[in-house]
Amino acid sequence: MLYATSLRYFLFVCAALMFAVFANAQTPAAAPPPPSSLAPVPPALLNAKTAFISNAGADSGLFPHPFSGDPDRPYNEFYSSIQSWGRYQLVADPSEADLVFELKLTAPYGPSNPSKQNGAADPLPMFRLVILDRKTHYVLWALTESIDFAFLQKTHDNNFDAALNAITMDLKRLTSAPASTAANH
Repeated sequence: MLYATSLRYFLFVCAALMFAVFANAQTPAAAPPPPSSLAPVPPALLNAKTAFISNAGADSGLFPHPFSGDPDRPYNEFYSSIQSWGRYQLVADPSEADLVFELKLTAPYGPSNPSKQNGAADPLPMFRLVILDRKTHYVLWALTESIDFAFLQKTHDNNFDAALNAITMDLKRLTSAPASTAANH
């Protein structure tokens, strides 16, 4: 009888601990720091008027499957989006630009281990937008957006469009930072 009571108590304590661990894992991430403590955006990003869009290409094996179209699809869609935004005058010659936006679609190699217990995950295709100061050739900023996994061609294409839209929105947020952020440095 004492053994059964001890066993129940032990199981109750284990269940309570498991619940506490699960509940702790579900708590939201800490809020981002207040704007005053954010790192400054380089003034060149905020003051630029002209941009050149560089097609850094796409890794092989992504077109026409899983994504429809051809390897120029990311460049063409990004160019069109930036052009319709109207924030920058797009130029055909990089020597005439303040900034160079280098867009690449990558399919990184990575673990193909079915056991994810060690934190390994199969990487997803992703867009990488590197923003360079044309005059100095220094990287001012880099943005990355992964393309979610899908089974169907239509879903692959929708996820492609969503990731490309997300990286464009990231650029818009970055270059729309308050002028006081740039003035601090």
